[in-house]
Amino acid sequence: MSGGAWTFRPDVAAALLYLRSRHVPLTLAAALGGAATVWALCLVFAEDRDATPLVVVMTVALMVAVFAPTLAGPDENLERTASVRWPWRRAAHLLAGLLVVLVVLLATRYTGARFGPAALVVRDAAGLLGLTALCAAVLGAGRSWFVPLGWTGVAALYPQPGTAGAIATWPGQPPGSTAAALTAAVLALGGLIVYSLAGPSRREATEHLA
Repeated sequence: MSGGAWTFRPDVAAALLYLRSRHVPLTLAAALGGAATVWALCLVFAEDRDATPLVVVMTVALMVAVFAPTLAGPDENLERTASVRWPWRRAAHLLAGLLVVLVVLLATRYTGARFGPAALVVRDAAGLLGLTALCAAVLGAGRSWFVPLGWTGVAALYPQPGTAGAIATWPGQPPGSTAAALTAAVLALGGLIVYSLAGPSRREATEHLA
């Protein structure tokens, strides 16, 4: 503190600017508000204390969809500069998003409307975030939620039997499905690596300039 006024360290100021540029505060409010709304509806109207798997899976997918636009900033050229360690920052961004989803939903395990099992929440949150990151690298952050949300909707409503069916409809499979868990792990790791190294698609910046 200097002259009676608070001063920010450069790294703290940069972090705050980064979060604001990607509308992270607004995104957090939307994700928390949406999850709280679903939780409150379950608490009031559901007969069973445990939310149905369909509700759990779709809540995870909606939280991830809300998070998707934060995967790109307003200036694509700035995000390609070598002066910032973007791969590490992008990886931390994804992991922070995963942590938010997990903390919010798993915290309900101690309330009157529980979202679980934990294995289902962790699998789908990690896999869908990885898939969203992959889509951001190919399609751009603005469109990155289309495939994960659509895939989850179909998979949750029509889960298929067998190994091939479990892979194709992994978001809607029971938490004990090995094939679904491996599929989610591949998507999570692949999305983390590809997005961290490549960043969001350049076509999004081109469209903003058009």
